[in-house]
Amino acid sequence: MRFSVWPSPQRPWRDVRDIVVHCDSTGWDGAWFADHFMPDDPGGEPLDGPVLECWSVLAGLAAATGSVRLGSLVSGNLYRHPAVLAKAAATIDHISDGRFVLGLGAGWQVNEHAAYGIDLLDTRSRLDRFEAACAVLNGLLRQQRTTFSGAGYRITDAPCDPKPVQSRLPLLVGGSGEKRTMRIAATYADEWNAWGTAEDFRRRTPLLAEHCAAVGRDPAEIARSTQALVYLSTDESWLAPRRADPTARARLLGTPAEVVEQVAAYAVAGVDELIVPDWMMGPASRTLDTLDLFWNEVAVHFR
Repeated sequence: MRFSVWPSPQRPWRDVRDIVVHCDSTGWDGAWFADHFMPDDPGGEPLDGPVLECWSVLAGLAAATGSVRLGSLVSGNLYRHPAVLAKAAATIDHISDGRFVLGLGAGWQVNEHAAYGIDLLDTRSRLDRFEAACAVLNGLLRQQRTTFSGAGYRITDAPCDPKPVQSRLPLLVGGSGEKRTMRIAATYADEWNAWGTAEDFRRRTPLLAEHCAAVGRDPAEIARSTQALVYLSTDESWLAPRRADPTARARLLGTPAEVVEQVAAYAVAGVDELIVPDWMMGPASRTLDTLDLFWNEVAVHFR
């Protein structure tokens, strides 16, 4: 199993860089970054608060690291035209010497779309646009010229040079929609990502296989990843209140021995990569301690 870090976009750049460089130097497999412009508000109102821009950060991390895979988790499709996104992805793949993964999702955060005047579209239209963007991206990144017309995009005999360093720059499709999003992943993705528990993934694995069969793909061609909030400590007094605080998010909680058992359930469910958000880990110094504890006491059992 691969293990990757996911630093919060609300951290200062220096902390993001230091955390990812540390993980790069200690053997972690990857680092991901979220694509948002402001903190989320359930009511859809714009919120103040620092949020670093995803693609700028990924370019900086590509230059600052040497081994980890880097990717967007996930880029909001409606924020950027797919032809522009293809050029950015190919460029970052060159900066990183072939370590980039283009993660794309349909988009969902209401307040940033509304505040910036970006039409979120209705669900069906948004997914139509998302599917079309995947087709455009695969064409531009893998063919000499691309022509496409549909769902809001028109590409005419378009080049994308230089091509990525990787002969097939991976496209990751993010989302847990079992009817449409997973079908799009089965059709276009090299990797598929969704939040979920180990049980969620155990149930979704045959669904992905069904979608692959419908479009004529081998499901083994698609890597699967997920993420879970991590509450890891050897201090039971610190863990106790967190054990008593339920959350709707998937999480890994407990001592290293307990978290090993929880990660094992994901491995059995068929997860290829587990992504560790640092959002709940506190200041950068404590975050590095927790990530080291996870790497040395948990991840080591799955290498």
